[in-house]
Amino acid sequence: MKITIYGKQMTVRESLKEAVEKKLTKFDKLFGEDTEAFVTCKVRKGVKIIEITVNYGGVTFRSEEENETFLTALDRAMEGLERQIRKNKTRVEKAIKKTPALIADYDDDEYVEEDDFEIRVKTFPFKPMTPEEAILQMNLIGHAFYAFTDSESGDTCVVYKRKAGSYGLIVPEK
Repeated sequence: MKITIYGKQMTVRESLKEAVEKKLTKFDKLFGEDTEAFVTCKVRKGVKIIEITVNYGGVTFRSEEENETFLTALDRAMEGLERQIRKNKTRVEKAIKKTPALIADYDDDEYVEEDDFEIRVKTFPFKPMTPEEAILQMNLIGHAFYAFTDSESGDTCVVYKRKAGSYGLIVPEK
């Protein structure tokens, strides 16, 4: 597994890097060498935050935790990744047939089968607008995200509200 560790507006200590690498080696038996893991460490208002993103075969697992210490946040983020893998193991198995080890490592009694999804379908017209207009619409209807057609590019995009209170914009890759 390729692990990239970086600090956002901070320098990551060597001891934290070693702890992250040691924890993530737990997933070596699940994922192949082509797997990429990105770990971001940051401090916001005195709170330590660790964000772990693992990309493997088109499937992304992500966990973000905050705590008073980086090591506690790291432990909780690892637990979150394990939960995601357990929860999604049948979907991952279907998507990634070449790695049965990813599925076989977890106990079945901790897993609830989720083959049938109840999907609620909503339709609404996509009107061309700017991301700023989309954010205003999103706030008006009280949602955490809003899909729209970008008036400049014509792409279908999504704006969303981030945990920190700022906004994000998702645009399709070309």
